[in-house]
Amino acid sequence: MAIRRSAGILLFRRPPDGPESGSGAGPEVLLGHPGGPFFSKRDEGHWSIPKGEPDSPDDDLLLVARREFAEETGHPAPASQPDGSPPIELGTIVQKGGKVVHAWALEGDLDPATAASNEFEMEWPPRSGRRRSFPEIDRVAWFAPAEARRRLKPTQVPLVDRLVEILGRTET
Repeated sequence: MAIRRSAGILLFRRPPDGPESGSGAGPEVLLGHPGGPFFSKRDEGHWSIPKGEPDSPDDDLLLVARREFAEETGHPAPASQPDGSPPIELGTIVQKGGKVVHAWALEGDLDPATAASNEFEMEWPPRSGRRRSFPEIDRVAWFAPAEARRRLKPTQVPLVDRLVEILGRTET
């Protein structure tokens, strides 16, 4: 059986300097809440980075991550970091179902109010014979690392931890 893979972008922004900004708490990260009826009343432990599966085994995973970010937020991922450097490699995690997620971080900004996700279709209510469309991601929001850890699927928490660690090393 082939290993299922996925690729995603963890968008981050640095809070503005100043005592009221909460500086020192680390970057804020953009997370997506899954759409559809199964997640409408679920919150903590269910958010995710924008990500998705490649169409073929030979797909470039960074390009897949960029495509999925655009599909799930309605906005393209930044081409590079503000200083022109490439995306930060965050490595991989393995989700509960065994899917391997490859992730990169990019600094940028996005207004959550302007985000719009692609949709999927499913039978709803179950066994009704009716099909309905739902957004893959019903909303996105910015979170400081501590709150992101509470909101994320537990297996994705190391991606935030790795980003915070990497940024801490580069800012000293």
